[in-house]
Amino acid sequence: MKKTALDPNRKITVQVSENAELELRLKHIMVPPGKKITLCKDYDPAFTAGFKSKKEAQKKLEKNIAELAECQDILYAQDTYGLLIIFQAMDAAGKDGTIKHVMSGVNPQGCQVFSFKAPSAEELDHDYLWRSLKCVPERGRIGIFNRSYYEEVLVVRVHPELLDHQKIPQPARENIWKRRHEQINAFEKYLFENGIIVLKFFLNVSKDEQKQRFLDRIDEPEKNWKFSTADVKERGFWDDYQKAYEDCLNHTSTEWAPWFVIPADNKWFTRLSVSEIIVRALKRLDLRYPEVSEERRKELLEIRKLLENES
Repeated sequence: MKKTALDPNRKITVQVSENAELELRLKHIMVPPGKKITLCKDYDPAFTAGFKSKKEAQKKLEKNIAELAECQDILYAQDTYGLLIIFQAMDAAGKDGTIKHVMSGVNPQGCQVFSFKAPSAEELDHDYLWRSLKCVPERGRIGIFNRSYYEEVLVVRVHPELLDHQKIPQPARENIWKRRHEQINAFEKYLFENGIIVLKFFLNVSKDEQKQRFLDRIDEPEKNWKFSTADVKERGFWDDYQKAYEDCLNHTSTEWAPWFVIPADNKWFTRLSVSEIIVRALKRLDLRYPEVSEERRKELLEIRKLLENES
């Protein structure tokens, strides 16, 4: 027997069997739309859904990577839907590694990755969604945002002085975080209603694990390039970021664009969880290769005869 989680209107959802591992995964990872969550109480960064080791999870991850490659091929051929995958996280949570491993089997021609840094002068002359809208994937493609427009209700909320650079009229600053949550929800609903499926992953790393990864980046020469003094500075705002993330998750996990809080203390489980959710979301679309008309089929058979008769 199968159950469908989320979405009574057959919108983007994740189907799971009553397998204990997957039941736990949905229960502990998805942010239920309309339900208020508490990040520190409801989501354990070390949660592994019954998996005990990287080796145990590797076989399932490899299967998901292969299935994702197959789904992407059909997605590209059908050219009806696009998939936008958003990653948000504290520093050292593993966004880059997750993207690298989970997407290792896809065709690069059908996948694009965009990393959003501090906005440029040109971008600051536009609304905050402008630079993201330009990068939304076309139909048939997978687009990945390594950080995204959600920085505008996270980093900017923790550092509200950044609003001064955005040239926003003073009246528009009233209730700005509530307004931006509503604007983002409307934007994602617009994407969904035009065939762009949105999946959002918050990689939830613990403060202790982040500290250890920072130390590793200092101690291991080959990781020195990953370390930035700014990362440690932002770590000083840990509690502020947790509050901003919690408010964001509570107000922007919707039926059409759900949030998933991915446990990130064990990188192997992070990658497995993300791959599982992406594959199930694509399978839910019931993707199919385009059908060939009878006339076109006859034409192809004639071409086949000509090729076979070549000397």
